[in-house]
Amino acid sequence: MLQEFNHLMDYIESHLTEEISGKDISKIVGLSDYHFKRMFSFMAGMSLYEYIKNRRLSVANVELINGAKVTDIAYKYGYQSIEGFSRAFREWSGFLPSEVTKNKIQKSFPKFSFFIDIKGGISMEFKIEKKEKFNIVGVSKRVPIQFEGENNAIIELAQSITEQQRNEMHQLADLYPHQVLNVSYDFDDDFLEEKGSLTHMIGFATTKENAFDDLEQLSIEESLWAIFPNQGPFPVTLQETTAKIYSEWLPSSDYKVADIPGISFTQHNGTSENVYSEIWMPVEEK
Repeated sequence: MLQEFNHLMDYIESHLTEEISGKDISKIVGLSDYHFKRMFSFMAGMSLYEYIKNRRLSVANVELINGAKVTDIAYKYGYQSIEGFSRAFREWSGFLPSEVTKNKIQKSFPKFSFFIDIKGGISMEFKIEKKEKFNIVGVSKRVPIQFEGENNAIIELAQSITEQQRNEMHQLADLYPHQVLNVSYDFDDDFLEEKGSLTHMIGFATTKENAFDDLEQLSIEESLWAIFPNQGPFPVTLQETTAKIYSEWLPSSDYKVADIPGISFTQHNGTSENVYSEIWMPVEEK
């Protein structure tokens, strides 16, 4: 995976003055849009969109110092107007392009290289488990993609579940963990920008078929799963584990993410100080 990421950095570097499509990026890294964007943001500390913008402005800075015209540079790096380029450049560097040209002010943003940095020798608990095909029965909603913080649309979905729906879900639930699962799938987003939506389902795992009109059913195909248990303050521990999966475990493992909905659950016990959660990532061998 690190090799693919470094190949992508080379590709971006040679296409800074061109439109970089999500299709080309996905082909290089071999991941879906959503999983790649999460992995990149956790590893790089910024979105891919922000990285490309910073690299373009950094190279533009060098060309301005070397005497290039602001008008030429603005259009060369994809800006529709000089004003738009000047505003972006000032937000990035603190200076107007004309000031850089006049005073030879240099600000740089180097090309990224990815490698494994082993920190602290802390092992990460996980297990690889094969699960037969099963169903999830519950309720779902299209929600905005959000990588950090609480997603208010998901909270609203949880609050919309009626007592009757809860009872019906419990009647069907016959698989571990016998409690509410959070399932994310059907991502529809802009590859470069942090926009778009996904379908989020709240429900229970079951071998049974849904017989209730007010519930939906999602079939999960047979797959390998990397299961990551974690325990500690909620939601900090869960979010930190997710970050480590994408930034440390996945790049160095023998697996890649499979195109199957991701699942997680949390055992709420009345306090947020020591909460148990599991993250289930569908995987396949590289």
